[in-house]
Amino acid sequence: MPWKSNTLSEARNEFVQLARAPDANIQSLCRQFNISRQTGYETLKRFRDAGAEGLKSRSHRPHHTPNRCSDLIETAVLTVRAAHPTWGARKIASHLRSTGCVSAPAPSTITAILVRRQQLHASPDQGRFLRLLEQLHKPISQEDLPASLRCHSDIKLLIDKLKMGSTSERRRALAVVAAHSSLRTSLACRILKQCRSSYLRSVRLFESGGIEALFAHRVNSYRKFDDQKVKEALFNILHQPPRNFDINRTTWKMVDLVRVMSKTGQPACEDVIRTIVKRAGYRWRKARTVLTSNDPEFSQKLQHIRSILADLKTDEAFFSIDEFGPFAVKAQPGRMLVGPGEQKIVSQWQRSKGSIIVTAAIELSSNQITHFYSQKKNTDEMIRMMEALVAKYKHCKKLYLSWDAASWHVSKKLLERIDIHNVGAGNKGPQVAIASLPARAQFLNVIESVFSGMARAIIHNSDYESIEEAKRAIDRYFCERNVHFERNPGRAGGKLWGKERVSPEFSSSNNCKDPRFG
Repeated sequence: MPWKSNTLSEARNEFVQLARAPDANIQSLCRQFNISRQTGYETLKRFRDAGAEGLKSRSHRPHHTPNRCSDLIETAVLTVRAAHPTWGARKIASHLRSTGCVSAPAPSTITAILVRRQQLHASPDQGRFLRLLEQLHKPISQEDLPASLRCHSDIKLLIDKLKMGSTSERRRALAVVAAHSSLRTSLACRILKQCRSSYLRSVRLFESGGIEALFAHRVNSYRKFDDQKVKEALFNILHQPPRNFDINRTTWKMVDLVRVMSKTGQPACEDVIRTIVKRAGYRWRKARTVLTSNDPEFSQKLQHIRSILADLKTDEAFFSIDEFGPFAVKAQPGRMLVGPGEQKIVSQWQRSKGSIIVTAAIELSSNQITHFYSQKKNTDEMIRMMEALVAKYKHCKKLYLSWDAASWHVSKKLLERIDIHNVGAGNKGPQVAIASLPARAQFLNVIESVFSGMARAIIHNSDYESIEEAKRAIDRYFCERNVHFERNPGRAGGKLWGKERVSPEFSSSNNCKDPRFG
């Protein structure tokens, strides 16, 4: 009966007083006290029959117990117990059956007889364990624990788990305390609401590894994502296209993998597949779009440049050279910050104020730019750049010029001019060598990264009044950049040296020529 008052006796007295009042509604009172009407009327009847004594709780013991053991059997049990005080119910039952007792009671019945006749006495530790259960929400000290645990090295941690541990941790700690309290396993399991295997496992872990083993994170001994057969089946499927399994797709989906794994006799859920793939280092990635060179000697030329840079001496310089443009000097579109409702408009058809071609070279060790303006892209401008670099870097012993495979970069005239310079310079000036990039590999040209940065900074969203104003902006951009890297030295192509990481990088997977700002 779920009474709402503090005690059952007080609730019954209060109910009777209210029910005896004039015009009392019994149904409403029963609803108020959260009891049934039958219980309410039964309580009133007991009060009318016996007064206040009738409201006291009565024994639930049955009036008749026809299946109770006879006095003769109880005497036999007590006789065996007296002869063997240390025997429990199971041994007594076995002994009675061996002596020819046909109606030997069950061990649980023998236990009930011994308890009723006060032949079973709990040990002091058992009583202490039961008191410990009552005061778990109160301060616990070492004195509340069995004597066999008080000197244990992990006693403080065990008390902490009893006080503030999670439900599972407190149950494990209580299992240890119960085992050291000489409590019967069946009784301890019933009190702690644990199965026998869990109880014995907690005791075994504490005895073998202490508190650390008792509260260690438990891992299932069999995990499907560790099964080698499942792994082999999964990767055998992943290494094949879906069309081999009659799936009209070019890439795998998790649902398809689960279905195909089931058909192959190694079923696995999505979580297992995801764990196996992740642990193997695989990731679902979108393919990156990159420019591609069709040069058959791509690897050899790339390795040649890398070997030069790897062994580059302090008196040598490596230059990445290219042209930017021609681009028209007119109002240019681009991304910019605008106010609410504003929209910048650039006319598609404009009259150009002229065009500019910038020829520039970046020295990868010092990150310095050398540039000038050209009227055309031809061999004469490349010879002009070579002479400018020779004059500026005359203190070096050797200059490496790297550019793409444009026709004016590999012309006979240019190669003859370089040979003439090297013969005439001798030991007095720097020797010039060419380190050509692979064909159609402008994306490897480091100067393209600088051009992209310049375009974002001073070309896009621009509307210069004249060619001279545009050139002044370009000159200032390169000047400020050179000053910055003089004060903060940093090599271009940092990935090659493996030390610095700067925006212009020379790498076989890099795309220095940004198509948005080229």
